Amino acid sequence: MCMVIFAPIFAICAFATCGGYHGNLQVKVDCAARRQNNISINVDFGYPFRLQQVHFKAPLCEAKREEVVFLDGDFSSAAQFFVTVGVFSFLYSLLATIVYIFYQNKYLKNNRGPLVDFVVTGIFSLMWLVSSCCWAKSLTDIKTATNPTEVLLLISACRAQENRCAAVQEPLWSRLNTSAAFGFVNVILWSGNIWFAFKETGWYKTGQRYPTRSASGKRSREMRERLYSESSFDQQDDDLGLFRQDSFTQSKGDSIKHVQRQASINQSQVSFSLPDTYLGKTVVYERENSIASQAPMIFINEM
Repeated sequence: MCMVIFAPIFAICAFATCGGYHGNLQVKVDCAARRQNNISINVDFGYPFRLQQVHFKAPLCEAKREEVVFLDGDFSSAAQFFVTVGVFSFLYSLLATIVYIFYQNKYLKNNRGPLVDFVVTGIFSLMWLVSSCCWAKSLTDIKTATNPTEVLLLISACRAQENRCAAVQEPLWSRLNTSAAFGFVNVILWSGNIWFAFKETGWYKTGQRYPTRSASGKRSREMRERLYSESSFDQQDDDLGLFRQDSFTQSKGDSIKHVQRQASINQSQVSFSLPDTYLGKTVVYERENSIASQAPMIFINEM
């Protein structure tokens, strides 16, 4: 929201204060050999600061004629580049404001709008930095070229010792200084907006979904390894318990089989005992769970 509000305003302030500048300086020439003294000379200049085309007429004290004097320097490239960047950034920020407000769905569709905004914001940040540095350097050179002391050195009459020359009025540089300051403010504003434009892109969302390994990632990995080791230990305990249970069951089964085998042997064995004798009676011997058999008969003679 700050980008939407302040970017067009600072862009206008930057190129308006530079593109609409007009400066004026005034010098005075006093020729000792002429009756008309204290001749004032006005020099006007302004954007795009092609000072080699700015000229004025200065008197020649040796004769009744004038000379045409030109200033030095051409600083139009830096000034025009600065103003062009300001105009295009204003147009783009205005267009971006309209898209943000009225076409938010189309802006976010397929992630193309945020990517374009991110790339364009980075380009304008770089262009503002380059243009502001070039304009600040050119502004320093403009101040030097339009210094009244330097302008007086260009006049032939002022180079003679008998003539007197002085500066009456110097240009006002507050407007151009403001334009340079607004240029660096735009650098900070657009550079700061790179982060917010990057957050709207899919690159930032992908990084949030799959974060890079850091200290927290290292801790989570250690936690997973600890949980894995604990689960492995529990599994070993479970396996040991199952092994013990199987061994106990197997031993118990072996015992049962042994008991059953012993019982079958006992059942197969036939128990014999001495037959009971009764007088005149038949003794019958019976075995448990077997067929009854007749025992031999014993007769005892009575004495």
